[in-house]
Amino acid sequence: MSEFAVTERSRVRRVPKRGAYDKETIYRILDEGLVCHVGLVEDAQPFVIPMSYARHGDTVILHGAPGSRLLKYVRAGHPVCVTVTLLDGLVLARSVYHHSMNYRSAVVFGRGRLIEAEREKLAALETLTEHILRGRWRDARRPTRQELDATAVVSIAIESASAKVRTGPPADDEADYGLPVWAGVLPIREQALAPVNDPRLRRDIPIPPAVADYRRTR
Repeated sequence: MSEFAVTERSRVRRVPKRGAYDKETIYRILDEGLVCHVGLVEDAQPFVIPMSYARHGDTVILHGAPGSRLLKYVRAGHPVCVTVTLLDGLVLARSVYHHSMNYRSAVVFGRGRLIEAEREKLAALETLTEHILRGRWRDARRPTRQELDATAVVSIAIESASAKVRTGPPADDEADYGLPVWAGVLPIREQALAPVNDPRLRRDIPIPPAVADYRRTR
């Protein structure tokens, strides 16, 4: 299936023409992002937690301390919502009312399970590491038994999802186009700067190409 079924919880209601439900669009956003926000409700109290994550097929992988309230909630099989937003620009209109942003966002709904088998857990941690920086799993030391035991990993099966994308210039009221006010788009992008060595780094260790040439995909 190349497209998620549109459900009441995943349907884009505000400006529905910007919505998309195909996996290619949704997964491209998930694969480019670095931080997700995970929403849950516990004892009638909503919580939204920022986390690192990775996508593996039709699942989202999260990790943290075994005692984490969020991970306990997820591994119990409760429904969760995961969102990722990429900001592409500030849309500056002639009127304050029509100011906006160009963005790509994905909203994912599903239920999770705890990954317990060692081989699967290591594979999930590799996916998380490689999502942050390709090649890092190969370069860095692998987790010890103690570190594995101190880390909980959950896999959230994506049941439904949607993307929302805005592009293009501002949409002012026709009467405002003659106003003496600058209007347009201020593009914004995430940029990696020059790597900074750890003060205790051995002098004979060069910066690896994966770090020196770091880029996020789009």
